Amino acid sequence: MTDVSSTRPVIEVDQLTRSFRRKNALDDVSISVPPGCVFGLLGENGAGKSTLIKHILGSLKAKSGSVRVFGEDPVEHAESVLGRIGYLSEDREMPTWMRVHEVLRYTQAFYPKWDEAFANDLLNTFRLDKDAKVKHLSRGEKAQLGLLTALAHRPELLLLDEPSSGLDAIVRRDILGAIVRTVADEGRTVFFSSHLLEEVERVSDYIAMISGGKLVLCDKLDHIKESHHRLIVHFEESHPQAPFIKGSLSCNGHGKEWTVICDGELDQAQEHIQEVGARIVEHNTPSLEDLFIAYSERSSEVIAGETQA
Repeated sequence: MTDVSSTRPVIEVDQLTRSFRRKNALDDVSISVPPGCVFGLLGENGAGKSTLIKHILGSLKAKSGSVRVFGEDPVEHAESVLGRIGYLSEDREMPTWMRVHEVLRYTQAFYPKWDEAFANDLLNTFRLDKDAKVKHLSRGEKAQLGLLTALAHRPELLLLDEPSSGLDAIVRRDILGAIVRTVADEGRTVFFSSHLLEEVERVSDYIAMISGGKLVLCDKLDHIKESHHRLIVHFEESHPQAPFIKGSLSCNGHGKEWTVICDGELDQAQEHIQEVGARIVEHNTPSLEDLFIAYSERSSEVIAGETQA
């Protein structure tokens, strides 16, 4: 993958492979997360995102390959590593019998660097009732409380597993706003997994995409968008199935008009389109959703081919 930074990475995953019941959850995955950025991890359900996050947290020990967080093994040096991480899981588990202020006081005891003024500021930002019991909070309010406890000790790394899952647009906006402010104002690092492509595209500096346990894309978001192309191609005759276009990642559509996604092989694709008597009627930058679908489909085809072989 592209060398993302000359500064020592906050997270270094090198050739990580993990299998469960003879199935690879992660297959030779390598990523490098530079400090002070928002790093988005994309993948369909079961792609391996949660397994990767568990290795970063030290919940799983690398059996093949290695994981380093702040230059240390998160399993062997759990105390020093976890003390520098703020974590919000998709489940957002917390004691339901506690009141909000009790959750804050309980969590504060684990973090010597807890910033009470910052915690109160977030409490007001999220408009949370400090006397409300956790069991009476909505799903969105639980997510906001979970993010508050993850942020209030001002961690160097904020690790979020599907932070916006099941939340309405307003709550998602508030959560993303808090994340971006943390990075922009304090230079901290955010690593988060999500299936909400528009949100990832809006806030991320870097993107990693996993499909079937394999890393299929990893780079700066700006570079990814600059190096990929979306072409609308018109054929003189109708095609019953997707035509083959050299240099393309995917080709979708029907009849005479097809959408082609290219991953840098634009000249080759354009030349082949002319050779088959078709013409390009539109050329623009693909969305992250376009790329996610194209790479996921190609990865599925590769896996299917390997299985048949």
